[in-house]
Amino acid sequence: MGDILLYLVPSLALAFLIWLVTSLHPLFFVFSAAGTLCHELAHFSVGLLLGAEPTGFSIIPRRTGRTWELGSVTFANLRWYNAAPAALAPLLVLLVPLAVAWWRTRGAWHFGPVDLALTLLLAPQFLSFWPSPVDWRLAVRSWPWLVIIVVASVSFYILKLG
Repeated sequence: MGDILLYLVPSLALAFLIWLVTSLHPLFFVFSAAGTLCHELAHFSVGLLLGAEPTGFSIIPRRTGRTWELGSVTFANLRWYNAAPAALAPLLVLLVPLAVAWWRTRGAWHFGPVDLALTLLLAPQFLSFWPSPVDWRLAVRSWPWLVIIVVASVSFYILKLG
């Protein structure tokens, strides 16, 4: 696990730099395009798999008040059972850098030109995996899952004691 984390240090550092410069001018959003694409594809894919029926997909930045919306996915059938998974799907984006780092650090490794290119592609993933405030509000529609998880956990605990 140490090699994986060490491999990801340049991507994390670059992600921090991208985060700093995107606040300076909208032109710098181009550096976060790969992350935005993965973020929105995660929403779209999970929504499609769970029957949320995605109807719109965009990765074109647009101004919304004082902030920028980098992309969006709209759904026609967001229900209690699919709202949280579809809205929180970008958390899965974190698996991309971890999987690439695992692949590149299997066995003996050294940081080469291919890894530099991968660093440029992986850095935006660290900026895009966290769900937006709108995503969190949509996930609340799945509150019945909390009841199911609590009841299942309590039942398991009681059965384990008995």
